[in-house]
Amino acid sequence: MPRTPYNVDRLPCLHCKRIFRNVSGLTQHRNAHHGRPRGHLLPAQQQHDLERQPSPLDDIEIVPTTQDPDLELVIYHNTHKLLNGRPCDSSGKFLADPEAPPPPRTERPQSDWTPYNSRLEFETAEFLFQRVKMGQGNVDMLLELWAASLVQYNGRPPFASVKDMLSIIDSTPLGDAPWVTRKAQYNGPLPQDPPPWITAHYEICFRNTLVCAHNMISNPDFADEFDVAPYREYDGRLERRYTNLMSGDWAWSQADIISKDPDTHGTMFCPMVLGSDKTTVSVAMGQNDYYPLYMSWGNVWNNVRKAHRNAVTVVAFLAIPKGMYEPKKRYAKDPVFRKFCRQLFHSSLATILQPLKPFMTKPEIVRCANNLFRRAIYGLGPYIADYLEQVLTTNTVQGWCVTCPTPRPCLGDFYEGPDLRVKEHTELLVELHDLKTLWEEYGVVGDLIPFTNDFPRADICQLISGDLLHQIIKGCFKDHLVEWVNDYLKLTHGETKGNEIIDQIDRRIAAVPAFTGIQRFKQGRNFKQWMGDNSKALMKTEDTVTHISACLRRYHALREIFRTTGTRPNGFHSYLRHHAIDHYPQHIANFGAPNGLCSSITESKHIKAVKEPWRRSNKYNALSQMLETNQRTDKLAAAHVDFAARHMLQGSCLLEAIKSFLSVTADDAPDNDVEMDTTGPRDEVTAENAGPGEGEAGTEPTWDYGDVVEGSRVLGDVSLAKQPQRNYPKTLKTLGRSVNVPHLPQLVSQFLYDQTHLAPLPDDSSQWPPCPPLSGSINVFHSAAATFYAPSDLSGIGGMQREHIRATPSWYRGPPRYDCVLAEKDPSKEGFRGLHAAQVRLLMSFSCNDIEYPCALVRWFSPVGDEPDDLTGMWVHQQNVTSAVQLKCNLQ
Repeated sequence: MPRTPYNVDRLPCLHCKRIFRNVSGLTQHRNAHHGRPRGHLLPAQQQHDLERQPSPLDDIEIVPTTQDPDLELVIYHNTHKLLNGRPCDSSGKFLADPEAPPPPRTERPQSDWTPYNSRLEFETAEFLFQRVKMGQGNVDMLLELWAASLVQYNGRPPFASVKDMLSIIDSTPLGDAPWVTRKAQYNGPLPQDPPPWITAHYEICFRNTLVCAHNMISNPDFADEFDVAPYREYDGRLERRYTNLMSGDWAWSQADIISKDPDTHGTMFCPMVLGSDKTTVSVAMGQNDYYPLYMSWGNVWNNVRKAHRNAVTVVAFLAIPKGMYEPKKRYAKDPVFRKFCRQLFHSSLATILQPLKPFMTKPEIVRCANNLFRRAIYGLGPYIADYLEQVLTTNTVQGWCVTCPTPRPCLGDFYEGPDLRVKEHTELLVELHDLKTLWEEYGVVGDLIPFTNDFPRADICQLISGDLLHQIIKGCFKDHLVEWVNDYLKLTHGETKGNEIIDQIDRRIAAVPAFTGIQRFKQGRNFKQWMGDNSKALMKTEDTVTHISACLRRYHALREIFRTTGTRPNGFHSYLRHHAIDHYPQHIANFGAPNGLCSSITESKHIKAVKEPWRRSNKYNALSQMLETNQRTDKLAAAHVDFAARHMLQGSCLLEAIKSFLSVTADDAPDNDVEMDTTGPRDEVTAENAGPGEGEAGTEPTWDYGDVVEGSRVLGDVSLAKQPQRNYPKTLKTLGRSVNVPHLPQLVSQFLYDQTHLAPLPDDSSQWPPCPPLSGSINVFHSAAATFYAPSDLSGIGGMQREHIRATPSWYRGPPRYDCVLAEKDPSKEGFRGLHAAQVRLLMSFSCNDIEYPCALVRWFSPVGDEPDDLTGMWVHQQNVTSAVQLKCNLQ
């Protein structure tokens, strides 16, 4: 069988990094993944345009940037007047024209790949070290094979050896934040026979946090995804919207305090979000625990604060005192040892954050991600941690709330506030009471000073953020409510009958049909791991916060069933995670949508910063090797961002080499007729771009939960698939018989009448309107793409999301799939009262009088009753009628 030669023809997609062999494949990809919405194109405000939109609360003329009458689309943006992040020059003088273009980031030409000699060198280093994480011996072998293939051409591979490659990476100046190591030791009075933890030395490895802050603030990858000032955002109904950290009340109050100093006016407030969490990399090879400390620039948007973006960086590996994780935990109850562990933690953080302190009161001139200079004022921002870490950070006794001083016996009651733990009150308690009283009656560890006391405007109890993953998703719901329901069923119905009901629940959970926004658990309730990196709930409003409070109050009342039935006879005062959710309305008001400050961010960062570097080490004294790996990873990432910002990574490396070769060939050739062949065999249809029912037989269907859509906001758009399906009848009558809807011609005639007449067809009319002649054949499609604005779901920067509507007789060679949709009925009504429910049975298009009509054949559902079901809180619908509807309606 003849071998297929390597095809050097490569066509890059300018919107993403995919490469195609021919023009046909590239065109199909653009149409499928980067098509622009064509219907209901109502441009909405972008985040960077909102600064020009004054607040309705100010005595300023309001000039909305959108003319849509729907008040929800009108957004008012009220930026802090004094700490507003005004641009300045490199010496700190404010610019006379704030709209003046920024100076170039660098004078280096696009051909300068320093410290690399070429794009090939950089992409080879990035590929081997970062993407495939190839072992050093394998890199040397690959370079040797590479050299063998170039001997006949007198060529050489990009690197002489793996040591050469690593030295080039190490010489990259971008992203450089060297690690330093300091040792700490117990310095209290020594007992007669000191235990090992007293005589041991503890290493704390950390970076200069000011340098790390500069690297994040100046990262051009965040140029359009950060806020320069605290702001308050309102919709047209003057309802407050909470999105990113700078939209909350905490950032605004910090700006008020800072602005009391006139020298800070016009500066940019830069809170630094911190997070810490111990993690274990291996149990089989011994207890290998590491204690990373992370830092993030608080001005970046929530969607940026992910592990694969450099908005979160590891700044330290804290020490873990010996004895904390011994099997017998001999020193766990030793008060001296426990105090030493806490003091080591707080002293370490105070030392690590010291470089930021001088610029927490006096501004520093920094270059921002968008190349503009600004005067920055730093501050300690929210702290991301699970409960055990929160107890350590706030010097709170375990079993007490770290946010409020509610007594332990009252933790099961609904918290209504507003009493919170504050630094002044804690210091007063320390002055008035002894250590035992503080511990037992107030839950305060009184013989320690938190690290935040060393920094201005910092109160650690006010900085603890909510933890969605451990407190609500995993804690209250999975670990508690799910288990409580199981216990309730067994107590109420007996062990045997209870297990039968639980098994039935499992079968029902597993049988839940695929639907956007619903996480499916095919194995029932026995799921092991939640997805921690979904960026949902990107926006909350005052109305949402009010609903959360009402739901919490209702939950406290309804959960009494667990007490009265004996499932939890002792009540709920010992369940701190249930008490913690009462603070979420205040957390949202202070710090914006809680997804941007969730411990899932630090847990996902563990993989990149701790676990993968550990696997790449030789496991002996691995920490120093892990630090080196993190440093090189940051340098490669910073170099990639810099080259991309200078438009040096467009297309592929091969395409650039071909262009360079052709330019040299063209100079030598008498006729400039050298060109790349863009023809060739058509790309094969794979399961990725195949239509419904075209996947491989036996392949498990993958549910499309929706795609994020970057770019400007539109009101809504529904577009049919690019290619119609074959083997369908081309006339209405035969198509109707094929899909078991014999009266399809009459439905189409009524649809066309509604589209071409202002007045609807009379309700008492018993005659179908005549169907005008259709030009051409009827095209049937198995899918359509709905693009809409959904900032509270997984969405792009502009809040746009795309979902696919399927109507196919066979989904992955299996049963049919006909999706349900929601169509807007009355925008003035909330929730389901303002929506129609329908099942899409057919997607088609046809032409009449030279006008193309894309439409859908739907089966309507009508609600049973005027209110949701009392027991489930869900609406019950029943099948109604079938009709044709215009596809470009406001489907959601």
